[in-house]
Amino acid sequence: MLAAARQSAILDAVHREGVVKVADLAHRLGVSAVTVRRDIDAMSDSGLLTRVHGGVMIQGEVGTHEPGFALKSTQRLEEKAAIAREAMSLVTEGMAVGITAGSTTWMLAQALSTGPRITVLTNSVRVMEAFDTSSSGSTVLLTGGERTPSDALVGPLATSSIRHLHLDLLFLGVHGMDERAGFTTPNLLEAETNQAFAASSRRLVVVADHSKWGVQGIGSICGFDEADCLVTDHGLPAPALGYLRERIPSVRVA
Repeated sequence: MLAAARQSAILDAVHREGVVKVADLAHRLGVSAVTVRRDIDAMSDSGLLTRVHGGVMIQGEVGTHEPGFALKSTQRLEEKAAIAREAMSLVTEGMAVGITAGSTTWMLAQALSTGPRITVLTNSVRVMEAFDTSSSGSTVLLTGGERTPSDALVGPLATSSIRHLHLDLLFLGVHGMDERAGFTTPNLLEAETNQAFAASSRRLVVVADHSKWGVQGIGSICGFDEADCLVTDHGLPAPALGYLRERIPSVRVA
């Protein structure tokens, strides 16, 4: 099993169980405890997990660390692909669609690149590159801005360009979903840019897999009640799903 696959499995186990012992992880993954500790060290350095005696737990503090796109794009691929397929059904020919940066939104962009002809506004070079305009016929607009570790373009240039445009639909990727903080990001400038996206859109659709539940970044983008729709996956715990359905008009489980 490749390191990226092991680390994704470790994250899933920790999100499900809270605290997991190194020995248990080694047994489940069929590798040595030394290999598991090496993976845990790498994820701890990235701010994804917290080491405890004999095991590991989810990062419990408010997050300011921003995982890079390369790592995020290798995690929970099946869930993200299912979310992308479900979210794509909300798009029709001729729409003006905003797509923020993120690994889930990137997979959605790949799906949309062979879909109906639309106009896309994004602050992600990765999303822009997912569209082959010569074959899709879609128009893609890229904001300016400062590039973050997650490959988002943020800051005054990005925010000012977004505020002057009008979108039918926004697909918003998030770092975390928290009962108190709502939808969050570890980057304050990205929070501001995403708020500008939301203000320019008639409909706000959040795309987030189950691992985002209970995670809190330092910057709040918006509250749950400000979203029109959430597209997530079957891994979301039933209590969390019920909580979100009480606050968001439409919650789709891919």
